[in-house]
Amino acid sequence: MGTGPLVDGLRLTTGWALAAALAITALTTLCCAWRWRLVAGGLGVGMPLSTAVAAYYRSQFLNATLPGGVVGDVHRAVRHGRDLGHLGLSLRAVAWERASGQAVQLVLTLGVLLLLPLGSRSLLLVVACAIAIVAGVALVAVPLRLSPSRLPARIARAFTTDLRDAVLARRAWPGILLASVVAVLGHAAVFLVAVRTTGIHVSLGRLLPLALVVLMASAVPANIAGWGPREGAAAWAFGSVGLSAAQGVTVAVVYGVLALVATLPGAVVVLAGRRRPQDSAPGPTEAPPEQVGSVVDA
Repeated sequence: MGTGPLVDGLRLTTGWALAAALAITALTTLCCAWRWRLVAGGLGVGMPLSTAVAAYYRSQFLNATLPGGVVGDVHRAVRHGRDLGHLGLSLRAVAWERASGQAVQLVLTLGVLLLLPLGSRSLLLVVACAIAIVAGVALVAVPLRLSPSRLPARIARAFTTDLRDAVLARRAWPGILLASVVAVLGHAAVFLVAVRTTGIHVSLGRLLPLALVVLMASAVPANIAGWGPREGAAAWAFGSVGLSAAQGVTVAVVYGVLALVATLPGAVVVLAGRRRPQDSAPGPTEAPPEQVGSVVDA
């Protein structure tokens, strides 16, 4: 395909598309931050919603600009844990928050593909395999819960306690489910904006399954600054339903640009965080008198 789809994607990105992506991503970020707050609250490391939103914007920006796609989440967990003095609980909160969101995304994707088939069994097979992997992990976890001796008892107990208190608690799971559904639909909406920006006119019933499949590939933590699996999945998915692979790559490039620009508020949070220690660091004149005296006496 050459560089044509990449150049076309960058050229076709418009101001209205960027504005729409910023607005939609503001909503999805709010939902994800709320989900994180619910999970963290169940583990006893809650935070104000405003703090969660700022930290989530920062993590999205780092995920979109650094290799791997999870550096921002790790930074979010470590930063929150150090602030509260509970690094382990904070790491677990972020892990459960991300896992619950991706589990909902998998179920939604499978449901949409069942209701709106694309005529390509290969797409359904991919999603079914992903569901099977998750189900396999769950089947392994159930015996571990019943026989914690197979793992250190502490790990098994922490797993089941976290699941009960942070994810499946009555006060938490409805909000986690709602926030996850809205977030997935929001990301899909940004993808649809990218499709319309490229001038591709396909029915919503055909585009929504494609969007969810490509978004699943975007969640794979094996990218370089957000690029890689998404473009490959888009080329394959579009080609498998009668569209061209080049169209898929172009849409994925536009989506990547929109998603990156939509995370730029996180860059502001990063810069503000770097200035904060300098502004709050005590200067030489702030040393207590007794410390100054002790230095002179020495």
